[in-house]
Amino acid sequence: MKDLPLAITAGEPAGIGLDIILQSVDELTDCIVIADQYALAKRADKLNLTVNFSEHRSAEAGCITVKHIPARDTIECGKLSVANAPYVLACLDEAINGTLKGKYAGIVTAPLHKGIINDAGIEFTGHTEYLAEKTNSDVVMLLVADQVRVALVTTHLPLSAVPGAISKDLIISIATILNNDLQSKFGLDRPHIAICGLNPHAGEQGHLGTEEIDIIEPAISVLQDSGVQASGPYPADTIFTPKQLQSADAVLAMYHDQGLPTLKHIGFGNAVNTTLGLPIIRTSVDHGTALDLAGTGKSDNQSLISAIRLARAQASKLRR
Repeated sequence: MKDLPLAITAGEPAGIGLDIILQSVDELTDCIVIADQYALAKRADKLNLTVNFSEHRSAEAGCITVKHIPARDTIECGKLSVANAPYVLACLDEAINGTLKGKYAGIVTAPLHKGIINDAGIEFTGHTEYLAEKTNSDVVMLLVADQVRVALVTTHLPLSAVPGAISKDLIISIATILNNDLQSKFGLDRPHIAICGLNPHAGEQGHLGTEEIDIIEPAISVLQDSGVQASGPYPADTIFTPKQLQSADAVLAMYHDQGLPTLKHIGFGNAVNTTLGLPIIRTSVDHGTALDLAGTGKSDNQSLISAIRLARAQASKLRR
């Protein structure tokens, strides 16, 4: 994996993916951007940025190496096009296939727009689920902000579907993947995983729900017996206090909006989404396409820079 470039996918071309990539040009010397090169050049002109482009890796300042994949339709800032949905996925497929074949060290993804992909007649839940399907992997979504790490048992589900989706086996599988990748990709020898309950006050001894007693506590017991340093279940309204977070290498939340609001409050704009359990490295920004900011020069590229640096660090850990 040494000396291989990171692949960066530009995501939804009508959004800020192109903007934040161009704004991050000084961070891209070991990266290849997978996108429509002409769209990148046009957006650079709109942003009044002087950027050069090359098909071959270059350490030249102000130069971005591009793997050109042509868009299917005209790209306009803030205006979604269903015709470009296959282009967005073609860029992602190039990154996935290239990384699996040893062409790239890992993948960093700019935001795409799930709605327009589905409007194009392509069933699509999100990057995480797409990567899982393409690599035939059981995956875990982990968000990282500074030293706070939050993983999810369930991801993009309606809240009403969460209780039925949670099981003892699922929690064991997710926590095991989380433990293994915290060791291999983050260099933590014996990570401590703090596991949330599902219900308010972690069920209040069964008075506010029995999922903790019936599902979560038995899963934690199995994990502990297998050597995973897991503890809980903890009430979600106290596990994210500074004192509790100091003793946890990662928090495992039961659902999306249980774990991520606190993390994004701590580090929005700097947070990174990384997919664990894959045979490849994947990191991503923590924000959406921000269609209204595309081409305005007002987008913040710090999350992309953080995502690139985390992918770089993970690749370095795996090379050891």
